[in-house]
Amino acid sequence: MRVMMTADTVGGVWTYSVELARALENLDVDVVLATMGAPLRPEQREEVKGLRRVIVYESNYKLEWMEDPWDEVHAAGEWLLRVEKSTQPDVVHLNGYAHGAFPWHAPVLIVGHSCVLSWWRAVKGEDAPQEWDSYRKEVSNGLASVPLVLAPTHAMLASLDHHYGPFQHSAVIANGREPSGFRNQGKEPFIFTAGRVWDEAKNIAALEKAAPALKWPLYVAGEEEHPDGGTSEHSGATFLGRLAPQVMPYWYSRAGIYALPARYEPFGLSVLEAALSECALVLGDIDSLREVWGDTALFVPPDDTDALAHTINLLADDPAKRATLAARARTRALLYGSRRMADAYLSAYSYLLGNEAALDQLIPPRLVGEHML
Repeated sequence: MRVMMTADTVGGVWTYSVELARALENLDVDVVLATMGAPLRPEQREEVKGLRRVIVYESNYKLEWMEDPWDEVHAAGEWLLRVEKSTQPDVVHLNGYAHGAFPWHAPVLIVGHSCVLSWWRAVKGEDAPQEWDSYRKEVSNGLASVPLVLAPTHAMLASLDHHYGPFQHSAVIANGREPSGFRNQGKEPFIFTAGRVWDEAKNIAALEKAAPALKWPLYVAGEEEHPDGGTSEHSGATFLGRLAPQVMPYWYSRAGIYALPARYEPFGLSVLEAALSECALVLGDIDSLREVWGDTALFVPPDDTDALAHTINLLADDPAKRATLAARARTRALLYGSRRMADAYLSAYSYLLGNEAALDQLIPPRLVGEHML
């Protein structure tokens, strides 16, 4: 099988795409990876260099959520159709929305990793303003045009359905990571967090605000410059900047606590990586993170910095509680393996190719406590 997959190079979709491509390669699937958003950085090129069955087509077209993107989004669609014509994939796997409405030859699915309208509601507490009406229309058209819409959590799928549905068919496939790349190399007394620092959804600013009251030092890794311009300012924390993917496991392996008081996080790959590294987790109390982590993390209201500091300090003062939570998080994280993810996507591709019964296999298992049902 050959799959053509789109990916942006700006956020977590890149990590997800490379992980899935690597897992599919192990199942004898060829992947054509078409990138947008920004040129690949050297460390990203390094990630795909060793993949034998992955071919990368690179572009610099704007993404749908960027400022005034539509001319470039439509140009990107024409470019993607040319890539499809030259590579002849069996299925097309889109990790964006608007291109779902383009005249593809192969059957198409869309995976919704996040969206502006649900981001705005979660972060701003109100509906997105009128200036996002074009986005709403383009995303709705794309999603309505494909036979299958997927999301990494029930919470994200419900948000997509609320803002843009109904869909022809939909299902949940949880994201995954290969556990062997993450380990506990001896925990140290510091708090770690990672993400796009400029993104209000990650809410790293709340951690920095709480930092003076924390008993442990706080280390922050992530991109501070917004793709449309502007940077974030930092206080109360040690800012590490953007770390290469190859460096991140080192920080996870040492951190005693991983904190992400997110207002909006449709899945949270950084949390999964931290859990695989046996960090104790302190997370924003939102539906998606509750869904993924259940009783294996401590949850706080995203904007209650007093509660955030109090919860982190309780863990800092209680080694036994930290160890218990970390072990439970690791056990839970092992359920989100890359092989399980790849198998589920093979079922989705099989459905696109005419195997109606494959859709039944995509009825997602629910996690109860530490067990997959």
